[in-house]
Amino acid sequence: MPRNYKFYMKLDVLAFGVHPDDVELGCAGTLLLEKSKGKRTGIIDLTQGEMGTRGTPETRASESARAAKILQVDVRENLRMADGFFRNDEAHQKKIIQVIRRYRPEIILCNAPRDRHPDHGRSAGLVADAAFLSGLMKVETSDAGKIQQAWRPKYVLNYIQDYYLNPNFVIDVSEHFVQKMESIKAYDTQFYTDQKNDDEPETYISTPFFLEGIVNRAKMFGKMIGVEYAEGFISAKMVGLAGLEALILKDT
Repeated sequence: MPRNYKFYMKLDVLAFGVHPDDVELGCAGTLLLEKSKGKRTGIIDLTQGEMGTRGTPETRASESARAAKILQVDVRENLRMADGFFRNDEAHQKKIIQVIRRYRPEIILCNAPRDRHPDHGRSAGLVADAAFLSGLMKVETSDAGKIQQAWRPKYVLNYIQDYYLNPNFVIDVSEHFVQKMESIKAYDTQFYTDQKNDDEPETYISTPFFLEGIVNRAKMFGKMIGVEYAEGFISAKMVGLAGLEALILKDT
């Protein structure tokens, strides 16, 4: 499991997920891609997923540790907010602000703004609001007894989850898709495996069809830009390119 550093490193990309496994499902390929370029990456899970039908907080913690190793992230933390009952209020915003100021990411990735699970949209709003407030000097937070400096990431991007939402852009993750799926399958209490656990009830996400949907969505996004697999993102802020060389030039 990646360490939680006392003297915290600055991260390039910090991904938030309200439940352990949200990040793996939504943007693991992008994290792997950025890591392959030498970027520093991290994951913050808001809850332990304790309201989930399958598994326990302990098994999910073990699974998230395995997934973190597969994704080679520099940091993974769990804020232990109440699964299903956290709110977008000052107390919860300040917990997020503290983390943003601790790691000072340039880009934040977070849950879908609207989705089948109501926690996803609420988490997206919470993280986006906290990211803005984190840039205000008069919002005071401390960490290890020291006053934190204001920090606002350049972009807050939403990954796409269960509902189909039109992405503003997609990222080619073809070279990292196998590893992405390995990170998802690290959650063997949550998703289908060849060794079926008869002690756990079947759920929407524990069938083989759910994982097939993840693969098919990535293929669909990839087809849009002429590659094998891609992940889609939504941005409330206009996304700018440094130049035309950033475009993927393939026939579609």
